Order: sequence, then structure tokens, then C-alpha cells
Amino acid sequence: MDQEHIYDLIIIGAGPAGLSAGIYAGRATLDTLILEADMVGGQVTTTSIVYNYPAAPAIDGTKLANQMQKQAADFGVTIKRDGVQEVQLDGEIKVITTKSGHQYQARSVVVATGAHPRKVGFKGEDEFRGRGVAYCSTCDGELFSGLQVFVVGGGYAAAEEADYLTRYAKHVTVLVRGDHFSCPPLTASRALDNPKVSVEYNTEIKEVSGDTYLTAMTLVNNQTGQEQTYQVEEGDKTFGVFVYVGTEPETNLFKGQLDLDSHGYILADEQCATNIAGVYAAGDVLAKELRQIITAASDGALAATNAEAYVTAEKKRLGIPVHVTPAKPAAKTVGQTSQVADQPAPQHTGDWFTPDLVEQLKAIFGRLTKDVTLQVLGDDSPLSQELTSFVDELAKLDSHLQVATAPVPADLDLAPQLRLLVDGLDTGLHFAGVPTGHEINSLILGIYNVAGPGQEIAPELVERIKALPATEIEIGVSLTCHFCPDVVAACQRMASLNPQVTATMIDLQHFPQLREERQIMSVPATMIDGGPVIFGSQTLEELVQAAEQATVKS
Repeated sequence: MDQEHIYDLIIIGAGPAGLSAGIYAGRATLDTLILEADMVGGQVTTTSIVYNYPAAPAIDGTKLANQMQKQAADFGVTIKRDGVQEVQLDGEIKVITTKSGHQYQARSVVVATGAHPRKVGFKGEDEFRGRGVAYCSTCDGELFSGLQVFVVGGGYAAAEEADYLTRYAKHVTVLVRGDHFSCPPLTASRALDNPKVSVEYNTEIKEVSGDTYLTAMTLVNNQTGQEQTYQVEEGDKTFGVFVYVGTEPETNLFKGQLDLDSHGYILADEQCATNIAGVYAAGDVLAKELRQIITAASDGALAATNAEAYVTAEKKRLGIPVHVTPAKPAAKTVGQTSQVADQPAPQHTGDWFTPDLVEQLKAIFGRLTKDVTLQVLGDDSPLSQELTSFVDELAKLDSHLQVATAPVPADLDLAPQLRLLVDGLDTGLHFAGVPTGHEINSLILGIYNVAGPGQEIAPELVERIKALPATEIEIGVSLTCHFCPDVVAACQRMASLNPQVTATMIDLQHFPQLREERQIMSVPATMIDGGPVIFGSQTLEELVQAAEQATVKS
């Protein structure tokens, strides 16, 4: 523990509530740290389009989160990717212990840990997660292109995501437990007015089943008790079930310390103050009526403002000088989508990179100290031609980038493929398909990690990565997935530090055989040395641990 440094405020969680708290705390010149275990932005990054945030109509969820993060960072607020393992909130100084083993001290704390998607509980839901059952349309929707999709729920998310999924699905059926949508009529109309969407009311899923993929589903009318069975349509291998039935609060850490309601949400007063002095709560983790991005942001502002008043009073009581400190310089943002592009690249129309993105990339490439060869292993296929076009345009942005082409090796199944070479040697950073969309972020960070200063990692973690034996990591992605770039970049960071590690991004849309062999219908899907698929977002620490465990098993 750093006995010398005591933060004015530590914010746990970097969703809209935590980022808003960071903005207000940073502007008030509080010495502030935000800790985030997963994706900066929280659940908003899984939202295809946010329609109801003031002054930002129809904005991509990740873009909105990135703008919030940049604003907090501009006020000097530090954001660290590290999960919290233990909290000691009683006493004048609060102690936060993270999963990486670090301990931080603070005079005040804002809990903004949010909530995670709630499961319905039907038979087969867990068994077929990642193989037909999904919870994020922007991550997994593309994998259900041309298939039948069912959306479970009747609220905001169900109506909006059903509409979004029609850009991929053959047809979308919404299964509503009640006799009407619970969201406002205008929101419900997004589903009701879409010709590719139908709605079945008073309907619930009793069971889903299949062999490797989801192929059958039993529905029940909760008014009549009548059951019906749905079978996958002839010619389709599976169908999709996307679940949007609310959330469960992330409050296990605080049980026994903070007062919670019967559903596990934190109880706080109108000032967002909890039962412990100096501890506040904000966002979806709170017991409240409306859980929306704007109310989370409002909670964050209120919590930070009251934390400032508390800290000021505490310093005066303790005789610690209270003075306005100079504004801190802008801090670094974290997470791939915030460091490079804040939204997917447009469909290819002749230019792969927009002028704004070019300016961002040039700033990053300006820090390169080594030359990188962008080697394209391709053939005469249209996808190879796309990859070559993409790489040629990228290489024109900086003199450190060169292009080389080579035929596809006979033993390479995942082609075309882009590989990063330094000094003529393969770095182990590979991309099967064209790394556009959100994967531009992982590609640029890969270049930065092998030819620039690289992302900072704790020394002990670096040593663990360097100690890994020969390891092959494959990451199945969708280019629309907000979580995938973080996982790809983390795996490729391992490869950049250890020449025995290879990490290959795989655009699953172009490699259906791999999807079928590994029964993948959700991303990110990480495979280490051909082992079991690890679905979902993973931190660098978790991925290193998984690689170490795979080594032991082998």
C-alpha cells in the first residue's frame, strides 16, 4: 500500500455514472482515481444507438462513452483498468484492494459499479450461451445474419435492439411476458412499426435445446398454459435468442458494509450518500425508479459534488490545509476504442480512413521508433484484394510502415491474413480478415506495441508473460463488437512481449467453418492452444492466467 498517497476520491466503475462523477470531481480539482474492471462506458457500449441523450440524438453508445471518458481525462482524472477485489469503507480513510494486488487509499468513495444483464432462467439458457443465446446485439448480431432471431423482453432495450437486429436477421420476433410493452409508445414503435418484427404477448420461453447449436425452443402462453415448439428452419443451423429483461446490481463487494434493498441495490439518500460517511453511490447500482444514461450521469454529478463537500469538511476538521490546487494536466484514456477510433469505420467506398481518423493515427504513429512491415498473405480472392487495399492506404500514413505481400502458405487455413513484422521477424500479431470497424483499434495498438513505447503493464505481469512457453491464441471477433478490440489487443500485447506467443484476430464473418467447428455464436471468443472457447470480455490479467493454466494442462 502507498502509505503516502491518499486520493480525495476513488470512483469504482467507469460507466456514465462513474465518468460523470469523474468530470465533476476533476473540474473541482479533487485528486481523483477511477477504477474499472471491464469496459470503460459500461452497458452503454452494448447499445447500438442511444436516442434519448440530450444534445446527442442517435449517437453510437461507445462514442458517447468515449466522449465522456475524454472529458474526464481532460480534467486530469486518472482511469485504471483493474477490478476491485475488496473494500474497507469504514473509517476516515477508505482502502480499496484490486485484483492485481494494488491497494489504494481515499478520503471518499463513489460506488458506480452498475449492473449486468439479468438472466431469464429458462432451461438451457446457460448451456447455450454463446451458441445461440446472447445478450448483446452489437457484439453478436452480425453472427446471426440471415437467421431467425427472438428477442426476450418488453422494455426499452428489447424494443430498440429488436429494431437494430433486423439489419442482420431474416426476421425478429419479440417475446413479451405481459400484454404490452412497458416502455413508452414511441420507443415501442421502433419494433411495432418495423415490418421485419413481429410480437407475441403473454409469451415466455420454457426451454431451449439442441446439439452443438441452439435448434429448438418451447414457448408457453402464461395466460392459457398452451405450449408451442419452435424448430430451426430448414437450411439454417441455428437461430438466435437475445435476452433483454433488465439487470442485476454489481453489489456483492459491498454486502455487510452498505445498506442494500431486497434486490441488492444500494440504498442512498437524495444526496447519493450511503449509510457510511464519505461513501456515495451513483447510477444503475442505486435503488431507484428510472435507470437510464441521463439519470446515471445526474447521479454521478450529485455524488461527486457531495463528495467534494465531505472531503473539504474532513480536511478542515483534521487541520489539513484546504486550498484550490492547480488543474491537473490531461490524463491518458484507457481502452482501445477511446485511444483510436470512437466508432466503426464506414463501409468501404474508396477511402478506408476518414480525415479525422487520419489525424488521430498520425499522432500515434509519430511515436513509433521502429519500422513495421505489414505483410499480406493473400491470393486473388475479393477479400484478399480488400485487405491489400486497406494495408496500402494505411502504409501511406507514416514512413515507418511498409507493405510486403506473399502467397498463402499451404498450411494456413485462416487466409487472407495480415501479419506485423519488425526487422524481418514475425511479431506474432496476426489478423485473419480485414481489421476494420472497431478492430482498427487493435491493429493500431498492435503497431504501437511492437514499434513504439507500447502500453504500460505492471512489471510482475510482464515477467509472467515472458515466462509463457509456446502459446497460440485465437480471438474470434465481430467488427461491430465493442468488447473485442480490448481482448485482441491484450492477447497481442502478450505476443509483443513474448516471441513464443502468437495472437490472431479472426473475423468470424469470413470463416464460418471455424465457427461451426468451435460452435461459436458469441464474441469475443478466445481460444488458447485449441482449448475450450472463452466467451466474453477478459482483462489482460485474466488472459495471462488462462494461458498459464492452459500450459499446466498441456
